[in-house]
Amino acid sequence: MSDAPRVVFLDRTTPPHILTLVLLSGLAALTMNVFLPSLPAMVEHFETEYRLVQLSVAVYLGVNAGLQIFLGPVSDKLGRRPVILWGLGIFIIATFGCILAPDIWTFLAFRMLQATVVTGMVLGRAVVRDMVSQDRAASMIGYVTMGMALVPMIAPAIGGVLDEAFGWKANFWFMLGGGALLFWLAWRDLGETAAPSPLTLGQQFREYPELLTAPRFWGYALAAAFSSGAFFSYLGGAPFVGSEVFGLDPSTLGIYFGAPAVGYVIGNWASGRFSATVGVNRMVAMGATINAVGVAASMLVFAAGLGSALTFFGFMCFVGLGNGMTIPNATAGALSVRPRLAGTASGLAGAIMIGGGAALSALAGVLLAPGTGPWPLLWLQFATGICGIAAITLVVLRDRQLERAGAT
Repeated sequence: MSDAPRVVFLDRTTPPHILTLVLLSGLAALTMNVFLPSLPAMVEHFETEYRLVQLSVAVYLGVNAGLQIFLGPVSDKLGRRPVILWGLGIFIIATFGCILAPDIWTFLAFRMLQATVVTGMVLGRAVVRDMVSQDRAASMIGYVTMGMALVPMIAPAIGGVLDEAFGWKANFWFMLGGGALLFWLAWRDLGETAAPSPLTLGQQFREYPELLTAPRFWGYALAAAFSSGAFFSYLGGAPFVGSEVFGLDPSTLGIYFGAPAVGYVIGNWASGRFSATVGVNRMVAMGATINAVGVAASMLVFAAGLGSALTFFGFMCFVGLGNGMTIPNATAGALSVRPRLAGTASGLAGAIMIGGGAALSALAGVLLAPGTGPWPLLWLQFATGICGIAAITLVVLRDRQLERAGAT
């Protein structure tokens, strides 16, 4: 397998350009949160309750996680290109349905269908692994997810401006335009990178036990899940900490809230720059350690009575940094355990990461209450950091065992 595949932009007879993969992942990230500032206006438009409109976020994440389980085997059977194009096509139709929806239930139905946009993010990782070796894949995935990290940081601001200027539907017109442009770009640039599997689709799904019984796959998948878990629990708990513990106003909280994204971009840059030379396992181990140590340092500052909004959010940069180093490398490792099942592994690892992260986000919201301060969130983040270190240690020990046995 060459580490320098021939790529010609807008030539679908060659593998896709990295820009195409970045934009496919970015659209998936944009769809997740660009419309959040419009939730109050949507409540008024549909004449319903806030909790129902909020399902457009929670249930969407659930469908997103579940869908990833199926995308991998289907793409291993049919190829990456057709599945990505079909996913984008369904997304475009679903977005149009959201715009025209006459009631909240119709809107939610089309909103769930919008989750097919995740094909670009999930299979984009598999495309990278199809093209290059494990360590080089970690570098490329790092660059791809660095672009994806920027989108959630600015998308709500864009959504707020669009809502204020044109109303809540403007966000979905924005998604529709992005989907149409990405469909055209994928059609022109996305060359097939995986030979269709000779197995039937049923046989493809029956390949899951091969991954589920592989200790190294679980080690990589859990390292990514626990690392992202520290960030997802932050998403669930930081708004409470910022507003209730430190009394920040919404605009100030919005500025502080983006602190992990700064670290995440730096971590992804480090993955792109150094993974090929340092190696996947060492990058994951360093990222998981930075994650845990950053939270531990924050806990020590609060224990010393020196905690503040600045220190709390400032130390979250280390959580983002650790994520940026861990997730691309752990993902590349999970996809490399069984290279012929790269699509299946990408979907399964993604489902474990998103599903586990969503659960930890909800748990953070449950644990935090008036009078607790930031401690429940910090303890939860620290625990996930330690678990991430344990997960990658499992992989390292398993690698050594295989080396002693002369296995590959």
